[in-house]
Amino acid sequence: MVRANFSSLIVLAAVAAAPFAAFAQQAPAAAGPKHEDTEFYQPVPPVVTPAATVGTAPSDAVKLFDGKDLSEWVAVKDGSPADWTVADGIMTVKKGGVGNIETKQRFKDYQLHLEWRIPASITGESQGRGNSGLFLASTGKGDAGYELQILDSYNNPTYTNGMLGSIYKQTAPLANAARKPGEWQTYDVVWTAPRFNADGTVLKPAYVTVFENGVLVENHFELKGETLYVGKPVYKAYDMAPIKLQAHGDKSEPLSFRNIWIRPVQEIGPSH
Repeated sequence: MVRANFSSLIVLAAVAAAPFAAFAQQAPAAAGPKHEDTEFYQPVPPVVTPAATVGTAPSDAVKLFDGKDLSEWVAVKDGSPADWTVADGIMTVKKGGVGNIETKQRFKDYQLHLEWRIPASITGESQGRGNSGLFLASTGKGDAGYELQILDSYNNPTYTNGMLGSIYKQTAPLANAARKPGEWQTYDVVWTAPRFNADGTVLKPAYVTVFENGVLVENHFELKGETLYVGKPVYKAYDMAPIKLQAHGDKSEPLSFRNIWIRPVQEIGPSH
């Protein structure tokens, strides 16, 4: 009797479940993610024609020095025409001239290429040997701004956060990739400028990535503020700024520069 009742219960359960099974077979399966969900087609990145030779300017670059003249540069101290020497396609620091020079144009985020040469006859030692600086943003007179150091660091010891490839007085380079004096050297820089709130406080710090002679020496380094010779770094609010080259006051033979170009960078993302 117990067995018969149990069998009946099984039959009744199957009959009761039948409609639900039929519904489950008829209901569509839940839609899963599709590859199209993570694709966008606007905006379309601009077409840039790369240079035939690596290191020369691509099609959308702004040429800051092409070997002809200093028409893109002015004296930092008073805005007068830059008076560094130009000859044979290169410009050379004019010691005793107007001093530091900076670009007429102002920039925010960018990719920058620069080549320089320290004379084979260079003399001096430590910071007094082939000293100059590439200021990634010039924020005022003199050496105000954010400096990527240029120095003869080929067998020339000095404090490591002041050697070639350093963000001056903030961090040492990841490697010493200096070439011998008399040889042309290169910087390739990616600069992300700081952002500031309306009250002048820092919204986002500055970051920089630097390749020295093709070797990574600064890897998305976060700057602590402007680079100072004395004192702790601090941020000072600005929007866009010129690029500055330093005419250092040491007594060593002057440096030369060539092939300087820049590509302003704007982020690209999905349109809304």
